[in-house]
Amino acid sequence: MWRFTVDSDAAGKRLDHFLQDKTEGHSRARLQAWIREGRVLVGGRPAWASQLLKTGQEVEVSPGGLPPLRALPEDLPVQILYEDESVVAIDKPAGLIVHAGAGAHSGTLVNRLVHHFQSLSGLGGELRPGIVHRLDKDTSGVLLVARTDDAHRALAAQFGGRTVEKIYLALVNGRLRAGSGRVEKPIARDPMRRTRMTTRLGSGRSALTEYRVLERFDTFTYLEVRIGTGRTHQIRVHLASEGHPVAGDRLYGAPNSEAAPRMFLHAWRIAFTSPASGARVTVESPLPPALGEWLRRLRSG
Repeated sequence: MWRFTVDSDAAGKRLDHFLQDKTEGHSRARLQAWIREGRVLVGGRPAWASQLLKTGQEVEVSPGGLPPLRALPEDLPVQILYEDESVVAIDKPAGLIVHAGAGAHSGTLVNRLVHHFQSLSGLGGELRPGIVHRLDKDTSGVLLVARTDDAHRALAAQFGGRTVEKIYLALVNGRLRAGSGRVEKPIARDPMRRTRMTTRLGSGRSALTEYRVLERFDTFTYLEVRIGTGRTHQIRVHLASEGHPVAGDRLYGAPNSEAAPRMFLHAWRIAFTSPASGARVTVESPLPPALGEWLRRLRSG
């Protein structure tokens, strides 16, 4: 175990930056993975990468294994929905991790992409080539991948400027009364359960989620959801904070049910401006069969 004391010169630094200064031969991505795994304590408590340190705090690190710091190619299938010289739109299945992280260093979408494409943007680092945004492991649907650094910068600017349209389909527990709604609660890491996000702190990163009702059932509501920001678990935590967790999402309070084949959250449509052509492009991912069957059963009672 490594132990460090925060001196006055390091006060105010982010935890991951502090550790990068204190350790040699370990990338920030690896240090952040250790933080997510709970291997880093500040004052004896689990911490988060962006946590700002104070003078006199004790930082303890239990180093983890040393996974490869570059994504290795793996000959596994990739479903392409759209591609041009600058970008590829992938149909990501539920259960597939986007890139290497805590406990997962192979079989990811990035491993597949590296095999299928000769070159991808390097701005995300060797562990995340081409990755401009992410989807949760259990969320399916459209994901954009940048083929060049210029395309990565252009897409990142569109995401940052909120000109990328992102529409999801979600089934939530309970019957929503209003036909539409808007949630703007800031999102932060849950200090008690590091695998979760929360809106209960009243602080964190700003987030915007809008929804409209597509269909109501006895104990569920089917929604179209638009997000103006892309925070971790945003739709899941925002809808749960309204008392309507995404069906099948046990992390955020959805009831256990054998009828739930998976979490019902699907990135259905994304619209963006192609860095290659300048044209507006809309890409849709069909609802996966398991979710379509779930809806069919609800409709038939």
